[in-house]
Amino acid sequence: MSQYKLFPKETMARVRDAFYWIDEDPKSGKRLFFENSGGSFRLKKAVEVKSLYEELPDCPERTHERALELIAVQKKAEEDILRVICGANDGVVDCALTASQLNFKLAEVLAENIPGKNIVTSSLEHPSAFDAAKYCAEKMGMELRVAKANPVTGGIDVDEIVKLVDKDTCFLSVMYASNISGAVMDVESIVREARKIKPDLYVICDAVQHAMHGVMDVAAMGVDALIFAPYKFFCTRGSGYAYISDRMAQLRHHKLAGKDQRVWELGSPTPSNFASLTAVVDYVCSLGQEVCESTDRRELYVAGMNYIRSHELALYERLLNGNGTQKGLRDIEGVTVYFDDGDLSKKDLILGIAINGVHCAEAVAEYAKNNVTVFERVKPSIYSTRMLEALGIDGCVRVSPLHCNSPEEIDAFLAITEAIAKKLAK
Repeated sequence: MSQYKLFPKETMARVRDAFYWIDEDPKSGKRLFFENSGGSFRLKKAVEVKSLYEELPDCPERTHERALELIAVQKKAEEDILRVICGANDGVVDCALTASQLNFKLAEVLAENIPGKNIVTSSLEHPSAFDAAKYCAEKMGMELRVAKANPVTGGIDVDEIVKLVDKDTCFLSVMYASNISGAVMDVESIVREARKIKPDLYVICDAVQHAMHGVMDVAAMGVDALIFAPYKFFCTRGSGYAYISDRMAQLRHHKLAGKDQRVWELGSPTPSNFASLTAVVDYVCSLGQEVCESTDRRELYVAGMNYIRSHELALYERLLNGNGTQKGLRDIEGVTVYFDDGDLSKKDLILGIAINGVHCAEAVAEYAKNNVTVFERVKPSIYSTRMLEALGIDGCVRVSPLHCNSPEEIDAFLAITEAIAKKLAK
């Protein structure tokens, strides 16, 4: 019997009602959207509260009643980011238009402040993290050391990263989960083992692909910075957020001269973005209330995310094994499932598959004809080539549902995949 459980029917209905356009597009009509790794379904409350605050003309850097309310909105969200989402006991929040901007900004701060001869990262990093590390290494005359991927698991083994760290490492940049294989890295072990070599090592973690799938705990992980993107986390576009540890916050960085050294924010904040993120936390906590009796917001959030994760991994099992009547991906003739090492506990709900003998772009186009949205990860895309080569494949069809998808939608996807494979596989 599986350790992962689908939502009860009542919960599934409530979850689906909380999001926009789950089973249709406003223009083209009915579809299956299994491309949440490129974005995500939008939580209605997040969109609505963002719209509300966008209507207001007030500047939050004032002292009248509405301005004070806007300040409180931001402070609430910062508390949600630090303590609730990230599990932090210290630190500050920084924000930018995108998570990619934060990757470059934080990497550059470390490279300019911390003496070293090398920077360590992995071959699976998103270009915003990998290229930031590469840029800083070139700028500061340091060596860039790149950990190899494990093509079986689709992840990075702890030893592969740790063996590259030495006393001269400036910083380590490692992602939380791969946006191609779905593999979740053991960041806690990576940091612990790396700091046995360099106890004061700084670590940046790109959690853009993991934040919407599982619990994060920077206190346990020991990272100095953790970056995520709300638009992939049921939220709205136009912002990226980072947790920054107290010791990193004290390093020299861009700031107004009159501000405290721990302030990383530049310019006027956008209260509507903060408000929309708090709406996401409210939603996850409301799920937590179904399975947890605590009144503590972090505990409810953790319970809610674990509830989400259990449902998603139950969907993952259904994708692989089917439902008893409909074959799963493992058993559909003409389909290859990549990185299927059998351990779902180390995976997020992201699969790479192939229709045998068919170019991934052709397969994705065939899915589109059947009103299914998935995405091809292929060469020579700058967002794919390095990672695909590291994983030892030429490309894949990325399948990425979300917790608001139902088991019936998984079954429909499997039936369509079986028909496509029968038509196209060689």
